[in-house]
Amino acid sequence: MRSKKIDRPQILVSLNSTYIPTGQCDCDGGDCACDLSPLTELTSDFRLSLGMSETEFVRVPNSQMMNLDDTYSICFGTYHPVAVLNQSAIYLLEQFTNPHKLDDIAIEHPNIDPIDLQAAIQELYQARLIAPNNYSSFNLNEIPETLTAWLHITDRCNLRCDYCYLPHEPKDMSIDIGKAAIESTFRSATLNNYRRVKLKYAGGEALLCSPLIKDLHLYAQSLSKETDIILDGVVLSNGTLITPEIIEMLQILNLRLMISLDGLSNFHNIQRSYASGKGSFQDVERGIKIALKNGIIPDISITVSGRNAEGLPDLLEWILEYNLPFSLNFYRENELSASYEDLQLEESRLIEGMLAAFKVIELKLPNRSLLGSLIDRANLASPHKRTCGVGQSYLVFDYKGQIAKCQMQLHKTISASKTQDPLTLVRQDKAGIQNLSVEEKEGCRTCEWKYWCTGGCSLATFKATGRYDIQSPNCNIYKALYPEALRLEGLRLIKYSSPTNTNSI
Repeated sequence: MRSKKIDRPQILVSLNSTYIPTGQCDCDGGDCACDLSPLTELTSDFRLSLGMSETEFVRVPNSQMMNLDDTYSICFGTYHPVAVLNQSAIYLLEQFTNPHKLDDIAIEHPNIDPIDLQAAIQELYQARLIAPNNYSSFNLNEIPETLTAWLHITDRCNLRCDYCYLPHEPKDMSIDIGKAAIESTFRSATLNNYRRVKLKYAGGEALLCSPLIKDLHLYAQSLSKETDIILDGVVLSNGTLITPEIIEMLQILNLRLMISLDGLSNFHNIQRSYASGKGSFQDVERGIKIALKNGIIPDISITVSGRNAEGLPDLLEWILEYNLPFSLNFYRENELSASYEDLQLEESRLIEGMLAAFKVIELKLPNRSLLGSLIDRANLASPHKRTCGVGQSYLVFDYKGQIAKCQMQLHKTISASKTQDPLTLVRQDKAGIQNLSVEEKEGCRTCEWKYWCTGGCSLATFKATGRYDIQSPNCNIYKALYPEALRLEGLRLIKYSSPTNTNSI
């Protein structure tokens, strides 16, 4: 076999592809895949086997390649992080299409320095692009490390957003009910062997009850120490009530902040206004700037609808100018918003607006991964089987301490905070929303994107089709956008990453 010279293979791995950053997305439409488990862990035998000269290695299964340009391609698959490879690295990877020992590769390429060759192969191995031929434990880990609890601390809100699913009654959670909800969450976390608890303080407008947030999170911190369970917390806010004092409180409590912003000026105001009808954009913009000035970088949650899709490019340019993390989430119809027909997602219009926003992102690629934030509930960073944690690793407490499976069905409670292990009851419930595995959904089983999309939001699918076991009504939108989202990540990696292997072989 004629040896081919390989010059400087480059393997650029997306650092956020294996483990999803907690809090990258705190969308108010449901607990997203950012809280789901990463790729399955490798066993110790797998880690050590590269040093065994007699071990045969092969390219991992279900791996796909997409060209970025004449030099680079992006490699994505079920069992490895997203990676960008240059032509030399692709050539080396292709040598493992069939099982090969390291010594065999060296024999087939006698002009390559053995030390340099082994270093390059080591990079492929560390990127999980190759594996021992006898390794058979390729499975997606469906056991999450984090139990998430949504605390609906108030139904009050100073805004009247057209797509909101809440009636905004003047009712708040009491401190006793809040503590009971947190105790219940930690009980379930302990009984079900969770390493982390994530609390989402929400409403209504949660900051209308900022003293309650403080008292509850201090209590949660004490339980975290008692149980040795890691605590994460985020406040979901419309951003209009942000003050330096609020930011100081969040910093002291180590709480993150998510702010909803749907566009610049009127593109925000047309769907997020005060009860008086006055637009809220100026106050939200001021709140974001106060947060930044005082040391907190808020996550920006964008709800994309038929009204604001064409305003996405300007919004993304503004967000990237401030280098803010963000998530793009599609509007979901509910009983209170059904009369606003112009909020509906029209495929061609939405795709056009999203692609125009992607063009803006391409010109200002941020230094953080976008794989978990660009397209609604789809998470291209880490393959998984369920769209979110609803019904699996998610509890929703209303202001009375009653527990629902999803905050968009807050009125459909199935348990209460005094229950010994409410999570088990949530998992056993067959009457409410069913968050099925993508492998149980018609139209998804043979789709190349199934472990990234997982069939979309179960509740939205049921509302549109009357079924949980079928693909999302947004399927065509997703398929049109996924390749472009991957392309953006590939370009971002090229821009920011240093080659993991600088050896010339």
